[in-house]
Amino acid sequence: MRAWRADWGKSVRLPVKKTYKLYVGGAFPRSESGRSYEAEGANVARASRKDLRDAVRAAREAFPKWASMTAYNRGQVLYRVAEVMEGRRAQFVELTGDEAEVDAAIDSWVWYAGWADKIAQVLGSSNPVAGPYFNFTVPEPTGVVGVVAPEEPPLAGFVARLAPVIVGGNAAVIVASQKRPLAAVTLAEVLATSDVPGGVVNVLTGKKEELCAVLASHMDVNAVDLSGAAGEREELERLAADNVKRVVSNGDGQSPWHVAAFLELKTVWHPIGV
Repeated sequence: MRAWRADWGKSVRLPVKKTYKLYVGGAFPRSESGRSYEAEGANVARASRKDLRDAVRAAREAFPKWASMTAYNRGQVLYRVAEVMEGRRAQFVELTGDEAEVDAAIDSWVWYAGWADKIAQVLGSSNPVAGPYFNFTVPEPTGVVGVVAPEEPPLAGFVARLAPVIVGGNAAVIVASQKRPLAAVTLAEVLATSDVPGGVVNVLTGKKEELCAVLASHMDVNAVDLSGAAGEREELERLAADNVKRVVSNGDGQSPWHVAAFLELKTVWHPIGV
């Protein structure tokens, strides 16, 4: 037994190689197709059309609970994402090779967290009417939003499109950078260990030419951000028009109007004195 232990002590340990999977419904499944592709020196899951449909289903199931949470609570959740990212900052810097990009991504979560309970005050209003009525305009989330993240920057670009979608109460299905997906999948690990309910964010990796058209044409997706889409933008917009999706192209940076792009304005009438 002593000899075995001595030999064991001299053996060379092989590190555990990480496999990068999808993030759907709060879990990390492999693609149902069993496919993967090489990106950034790693094997990454290559999502199929069925994976995308599963992600939309998970988002639809998660949407009511997330939308019904108070805006203040959603802000706390987004701030928690920033906290966990800050604790893993060195890992994200290693993946992106850019400290400034990582800091911008973390700060973006904090910025949108601060807007969570203020956006209704900016977009909503009490409207003057002729008659004994109150008339209010109230912003509400659109529903399930499909997002195609830009290829570059892989982390900050991803967060810049995702944060304004979910802060307003929407659920998201987001296709990560095809060439540099590792930062996005690692961010999914942060979301899974923060307070974001499973299904609110679903992250797919793979070939954009296979996924974008399916996302744009899916009848249970209410809006799409196609800013990072590959291929013909005109064709994707035509597919999105089949169920009158809202088509958005939010840019980089931070703006409350990026949040407003995924909100619907509801007008409510109420008699005075009732």
